[in-house]
Amino acid sequence: MNDADKHSLLKRLNRLEGQVRGVARMVEEDRYCIDVLTQIRAVRAALSRVETGLLKHHLDHCIEAAITGGDSADQRQKANELIELLDRSNR
Repeated sequence: MNDADKHSLLKRLNRLEGQVRGVARMVEEDRYCIDVLTQIRAVRAALSRVETGLLKHHLDHCIEAAITGGDSADQRQKANELIELLDRSNR
């Protein structure tokens, strides 16, 4: 991962960390359940965007390198890793 992409990813994750701390504060302060749940949904959506970005990076770089590299064992390994990841997501 290049430095710019890594910086962007870490920035998003740090923002998410702050959001999660904010949710914890809301719980400590006995805030209205719907308000807390709304913030949890926002955190989940933000985490999903990070996941999507990282998956795109994996496809654009790691998977593409395996395909263009011509190593069939590496291609199978990368494909299997992706299939296993998607399978775990469906459980």
